[in-house]
Amino acid sequence: NRAEGKVLETVGVFEAPKQHGKYETGQLFLHSVFGYRGIVLFPWQARLYDRDVASPVTEKSESVAGHGSKEVKGKTHTYYQVLIDARDCPHISQRSQTEAVTFLANHDDSRALYAIPGLDYVSHEDILPYSSTDQVPIQHELFERFLMYDQTKVPPFVARDTLCAWQEKNHPWLELSDVHRETTENIRVTVIPFYMGMREAQNSHVYWWRYCIRLENLDSEVVQLRERHWRIFSLSGTLETVRGRGVVGREPVLSKEQPAFQYSSHVSLQASSGHMWGTFRFERPDGSHFDVRIPPFSLESNKDEKTPPSGLHW
Repeated sequence: NRAEGKVLETVGVFEAPKQHGKYETGQLFLHSVFGYRGIVLFPWQARLYDRDVASPVTEKSESVAGHGSKEVKGKTHTYYQVLIDARDCPHISQRSQTEAVTFLANHDDSRALYAIPGLDYVSHEDILPYSSTDQVPIQHELFERFLMYDQTKVPPFVARDTLCAWQEKNHPWLELSDVHRETTENIRVTVIPFYMGMREAQNSHVYWWRYCIRLENLDSEVVQLRERHWRIFSLSGTLETVRGRGVVGREPVLSKEQPAFQYSSHVSLQASSGHMWGTFRFERPDGSHFDVRIPPFSLESNKDEKTPPSGLHW
């Protein structure tokens, strides 16, 4: 749908994806699923709990009450904190919003929820690396605050001190530690939970998490998400059931042309830990329905958190 008179411009040159090792800070890439331009800020080492594969040698095991007895072994996997090019955000149709990192600010307003738009978490295999001679190849308000051009380096964008300080200071609410994945009838659900912090409300503690969910259709048949059904267990002893149409006000269609959809949401508990699991109901073109399992995942608070999140103050 290119406007009349507009021509395609070269933005860079593809490089061979890395089969082993990590991408460095400053690596430019195209997202292999959502197609946006981005740049790597820094890597995270996450534990991937994949219910579709036989358990490898274990680092840590996970077992969630109320969702069968299957025990899953976690294996280390590399994810990246990245900036999304603001020019591409309007064209990422299969996201519920331009991805943002949300956090609770460090002050007394218990209702305050803040977001930094255009930050994403990307799996190693989603990165299609490229190089560019442009000294400002990514448009994002944080690009020049976090990175600077150095033609002697490969890649030629290096971290400023502000990026290192920001990562260290805000580690508690940026950290990606666990990723959960499960496939049902060729629909793969990936969940990444993040602890956001605790608030005091009416003489009790309320703990908050955000979670990012990606739905992928690994088949050629078109399907549409119709309903969600969540079970939320809190260590305080409560079990909540949530049912509703679609997710975040949408009922996304997953097709061969647009096989994935991603969104983020939030949950709070009156206890420092809990679990979530459930199902998504999908509809086929013939009107039949099937349920897709949401892999159970733990909601854990950061016990070693020294200070509340501090936002973008340097």
